[in-house]
Amino acid sequence: MRPELILIVIGLYFALLLGISWFTSRNADSKSYFIGNKKSIWWLVALGMVSDSLSGVTFISVPGNVNGDKLSYMQVVFGYVIGNIITAYVLLPLYYRLNLTSIYSYLGQRFGENTQKTGSFYFLLSRTLGAAARLFLAAGVLQTYLFDPFGIPFTLSIIIIIGLILMYTYRGGIKSLVFTDALQSTFLLLALFLTLYNLYDYIEWGSAWSIVKENEFDKIFVWDWLPSNNFFKMILGGVLVAVTMTGMDQNMMQKNLSCKNIGEARKNILSYNSSLIFINFFFLSLGVLLYVYATQKGITLPSSDGKIITDQVFPFMAFNHLGEFAGLVFILGLTAATFSSADSVLTTLTTSFLIDFLKFNPDETESDEHKKTRHIAHILFAVAILASILLIEQFNEGAIIITILTIAGYTYGPLLGLFAFGMFNKSQVYDNRVLWVCILAPILTFFINKYIPDLTGGFQLGFLILALNGWLTYAGLWLIRKKSPNEVLEKLS
Repeated sequence: MRPELILIVIGLYFALLLGISWFTSRNADSKSYFIGNKKSIWWLVALGMVSDSLSGVTFISVPGNVNGDKLSYMQVVFGYVIGNIITAYVLLPLYYRLNLTSIYSYLGQRFGENTQKTGSFYFLLSRTLGAAARLFLAAGVLQTYLFDPFGIPFTLSIIIIIGLILMYTYRGGIKSLVFTDALQSTFLLLALFLTLYNLYDYIEWGSAWSIVKENEFDKIFVWDWLPSNNFFKMILGGVLVAVTMTGMDQNMMQKNLSCKNIGEARKNILSYNSSLIFINFFFLSLGVLLYVYATQKGITLPSSDGKIITDQVFPFMAFNHLGEFAGLVFILGLTAATFSSADSVLTTLTTSFLIDFLKFNPDETESDEHKKTRHIAHILFAVAILASILLIEQFNEGAIIITILTIAGYTYGPLLGLFAFGMFNKSQVYDNRVLWVCILAPILTFFINKYIPDLTGGFQLGFLILALNGWLTYAGLWLIRKKSPNEVLEKLS
């Protein structure tokens, strides 16, 4: 596909986003930025959560990863569904009852200011790295097919992409993002189904099933205890990933808290949750069909050292072997994934930093000085994501979906332990010691994960990294608990 055509598609798409942002951010104030004036439409929030959770990772990495892990990723998705139900009925009522804007304010009320900052820090770290990994994946494809033909280096192309995102998130915040993310989810799903429809004419269906069986592309469940994609590991991991990356994540919860009431917020989560199994199954099916077609036509897929580069399979096939229509559809979906990877993250990172560290009160009228601080923080987090992308470029290996979930295991574990201890243990803790617990737990988890395969004959923790990290954090908090009665807990009940 000609790079000029790609540029036109992206330009038109961005103009649409900018128009929506301008329309929705008129007369925007701090309450619009933080919580959308508590007027967000629940089904738009639900639709926007699709692109928040899928982004370029699901769009590119999940279909490509079928080559190694077959359909076993569905096991994690089943866990996601359970975890989101827990979020809807356990965590969401807590946040609405306390009327929170930053969910880490709960940790401040429960344990103290240092704990609130610790929880917020791990969110800032995890989401900055996670958003960078997602954006890196999508931007890498744009680099190959758009920026390289124009001689634009990768660093400059990332600056351009983040600059475009800043332009439509700078003022409106959550109020604008509810609409722009819903639009991006629509284009992301449209690209998926149009690609599947387009592939239908390319596959020789008479021999397709034999290729699927020969390569075990229909394999979902893994019962062997040793590998990381064991059924029980992935189910439990999926539950905990959903609880932490949705229910304990400011980025996912801030738009939920912008709904009119808890009833609408719960409808939003449950509606979004009901679509997860079908959407992820379609993405995995797309991966199967891409490999089947490549096998039938003898297409040599991108590889390095004899191994297929899974994150390059979908874009390689779309641009080189499925016709210009497929390339056009792919770039449309990829553009939606690219912008959705970072836009809401910039707003929620800024929110958490301002409220948890600088103690902004979102209910107060915003002064000119506070508005200036908010704008500066918004830009600085964009710079942080840029720096993280360049770091990931140097160290990334394999499918980005694995990189993101590994990051989550180490950075969301302390959040899991903090919230679990706060909700299920009546003890108070020494607030000034919490940070040390949350530093030591991930370090211990890292070394256990590194050496346990050698000590157990090949057993891999996989998704249990998050569970272990959370448990170690919980145990550490129990060790620094106070013996006196907890009056704070009684006030929060």
